[in-house]
Amino acid sequence: MTSSYERTVHGVVVELVEGDDIAAQAGIDAVVNAANAQLVPGGGVAGALHRAAGPGLAEECAPLAPIRPGECVVTGAHRLPNRYVIHCLGPVHGRDEPADDLLSSCYRSALELAEQQGVESVAVPAISTGVFGYPVDEAAEVALAAVTAAAAGARTVRRIRFVLRGAPAFDAHRRVLERLAELA
Repeated sequence: MTSSYERTVHGVVVELVEGDDIAAQAGIDAVVNAANAQLVPGGGVAGALHRAAGPGLAEECAPLAPIRPGECVVTGAHRLPNRYVIHCLGPVHGRDEPADDLLSSCYRSALELAEQQGVESVAVPAISTGVFGYPVDEAAEVALAAVTAAAAGARTVRRIRFVLRGAPAFDAHRRVLERLAELA
């Protein structure tokens, strides 16, 4: 069963969805890739997006690499049901420091790129919480603080959908979003 939850913060709908496929976000203008530095297909989110998008995505990414932790670049979406893919390199927990600043930069930069492209909706994963080892509770705090702060200045983005894998990630994000939405 898929869980969902949403709150409106500064006029932007922040939606949490558990159990959905990040590569199947129809109706969303841009999807965020939890990329690796070389922007090549890998495991997790990057692998799923590259498989669904087809080889054109890797070809478009090649001249944009490498990127550093906290950085993002944008490409077309190829065979994905979106217009753009925003590729972000999150920090490896325990190695890339300051991890919270780098992770926050991913979300801020992704939303800045989305605004530059004039998109209205963005789907994001829980960046760095997979093989990069960022603890989900800590990552949810950083991600949602960055997103709710960015929502205050959003001009075109009206919906930010977090696509979360598993109940623990969904529950952690929901707790943080409930608290932050009350403060906004």
